[in-house]
Amino acid sequence: MTEILATKWLGNTVQEWGIALAAGFGVSVVLGIATRWLARRIAALAAKTKTRADDFAGDLLARTKSFFFVAVGILAGAQLLALPGGMRTALFRVVIVVFLLQAGLWASAIVVALLKEYQARNLESDPAAATTIGALVFIGRLVVWTLVLILSLDNLGVDITALVTGLGIGGIAVALAVQNVLGDLLASLSIVLDKPFVVGDFLAVGDMLGSVEHVGLKTTRLRSLSGEQLVFSNTDLLQSRIRNFGRMYERRIVFAVGVTYDTPREKLEQIPGMLREAVESQEKTRFDRAHFKAFGAYSQDFEIVYYVTVPDYNTYMDIQQAINLHIHRRFEDAGIEFAFPTQTLYVVKPEAAASGE
Repeated sequence: MTEILATKWLGNTVQEWGIALAAGFGVSVVLGIATRWLARRIAALAAKTKTRADDFAGDLLARTKSFFFVAVGILAGAQLLALPGGMRTALFRVVIVVFLLQAGLWASAIVVALLKEYQARNLESDPAAATTIGALVFIGRLVVWTLVLILSLDNLGVDITALVTGLGIGGIAVALAVQNVLGDLLASLSIVLDKPFVVGDFLAVGDMLGSVEHVGLKTTRLRSLSGEQLVFSNTDLLQSRIRNFGRMYERRIVFAVGVTYDTPREKLEQIPGMLREAVESQEKTRFDRAHFKAFGAYSQDFEIVYYVTVPDYNTYMDIQQAINLHIHRRFEDAGIEFAFPTQTLYVVKPEAAASGE
């Protein structure tokens, strides 16, 4: 048994390999148990507090993977061995790559947590946050893992300069092949940064209407009034003329009323006042004007303009209904008749025309 333990392999005895293996295994197990225990303790503490820092710390510990503990154990055990220079260098490089992967997981979690925290604080005051956060999370993760990949390749001895040059040339070829997809991606970033609309806004795009449900990297999806989902590519959507009712603060309303031609002039003079009274009797309105506008083909036309001081469509319709009923009641009390399409036919007898009657 002594001879076996004294046998050397790669410059170290079997006994030394056993001690290094036991030390590495012990470090991995202890570190893993300690991390899991600490994560549970922090989670229990976080449940009793309102601060986000402890939740954040617990989430980071929970994202620590087992391969990280194994890498730490291997690094600890390697310190007890006299390894050849090339083998030690290769081992360190592999361990550093593992550390970079774990760092990428932590950095990605940090980016997501910070952006989600910003969204939670600003969602009510800034609805555009819901649209912006989705794109920023994607960009943040892309940047983190790109850095992890570059650093890992550099650590493994890959010529990064040549790689980046090759990627640049290949990227041009790929960009030409997927220019429509890239166009939609850039349009998505334009929507995020310029914010012509955000999730929840009600849009009119051509003859289609719907509320924004999701702004993606390639498409934007709206839910129409009749229930179906409308899908637009981001490029086509930005090239369209969009009416954003979600940015409406008040509604300007124009409507007309026509009365018959046999309405006396003194009653015509009273009608603008009646119309003004009808509008001002309603809350959430601001009267602008009411005028005898024109002599129509079969009616004397009055035009009324007012504002509804809230954007809600149902509120506007309730107000318009109340105004119409008020006008109807006042006209009925005053004996004023609403006009409707009519024609008057005058017939002249031939003998009467010949006699000049």
